[in-house]
Amino acid sequence: MIVAAAICPSPPLLATELTGQADILPELRAACAAAVARLLAAEPDVVVVVGPAETTGPCDPAGELSLASFAPALRQGRPLTTPPLPLALGIGAMLLDDAGYTGPRTLDGIAEVEPAAACLALGRQLAASAPRVALLAVGDGTARRSASAPGYLDERAAPFDEAVARAVSEGDLPAIAALDPALAAALLAAGRPAWQTLAGALSAAAPQAGYRAADRPAADRPAASRPHTTVLYSDAPLGVAYLVATLIP
Repeated sequence: MIVAAAICPSPPLLATELTGQADILPELRAACAAAVARLLAAEPDVVVVVGPAETTGPCDPAGELSLASFAPALRQGRPLTTPPLPLALGIGAMLLDDAGYTGPRTLDGIAEVEPAAACLALGRQLAASAPRVALLAVGDGTARRSASAPGYLDERAAPFDEAVARAVSEGDLPAIAALDPALAAALLAAGRPAWQTLAGALSAAAPQAGYRAADRPAADRPAASRPHTTVLYSDAPLGVAYLVATLIP
């Protein structure tokens, strides 16, 4: 069962391999470190990392994060000795390494086109994979928050990110489950499948929540059905929305 969950984004600039000693996005870095520390404080039997990938399925936990596509000079450095990981999973693994975690972990990619129902089902499956599971959902919000953003400005992006942040802050699992995959894809919100997997996993810890109650305001649902949530960071400093939070059943 899920004993703790966390959400972190996956900007390549979190990796010191790119930034060196430069103190870039310090508040975001600190928030991610705090989220992972809270995740590990639950003393899980295994940490499950989920994030967007080309296809849905497990990845080699010994895989490596490759940043060569973001910094061509890195191609001249040490060659990879294991398969490269999708960016989100690589960042998630890096955050665990940075926290000093050496226990069991699994890495599960989720196709960005995966429907919500499949993500929820995967979350429930992962929640049942061990007696004490900690889930780290890695993925960015919209990438269309400004004219300089990767996807340019879309006026729908800010309301979408605000709705996600509100649902997470309220522990509103049905609202997360109800996020529109088509709208998320249009706004380049790559974290959508990971967030919905997290919602499915947490629903397994609080089955009385029920997704049939998705149209009920979060305040009207039993408190026991909502995880205790702490939002540690929510901003779009580079035109991409980054959300960091912990959710404890």
